[in-house]
Amino acid sequence: MHYSIRQVSEQTDLSEHALRFYEKEGLLPPIERSPSGIRRYSDEDMECLNLICCLKNTGMSIRQIKTFMELCAKGPETLKARCEMLREHKGAVEAQIEEMNRHLIKVTHKISCFTAQYEEYRDGCNKGMSD
Repeated sequence: MHYSIRQVSEQTDLSEHALRFYEKEGLLPPIERSPSGIRRYSDEDMECLNLICCLKNTGMSIRQIKTFMELCAKGPETLKARCEMLREHKGAVEAQIEEMNRHLIKVTHKISCFTAQYEEYRDGCNKGMSD
């Protein structure tokens, strides 16, 4: 099956400009074209794009993604390097999650504190009105 750039854009939430940029920067393998020059993305291209989006959305830089995709293009002899790169990235993502969880705990604590203060304030206001 083949997809137009518009279909790919809709499915990936990437703009057509971003898709062209990713192709130009070498993040994607060369995209097949119709005889009239229209891009025709394959299921394999879609799989690559989904991985690129995942890596980007988890904080991997475009330069690192390009390196990773270049390794993919070189074939199975780069599997170990790809695994190492993904393990390193996974560790960074896990560290970000831990940090975000610490922030979430603090925010949750502040909500509890402010809620208690508000209830005290509200109860004091209501008490004053009934006196």
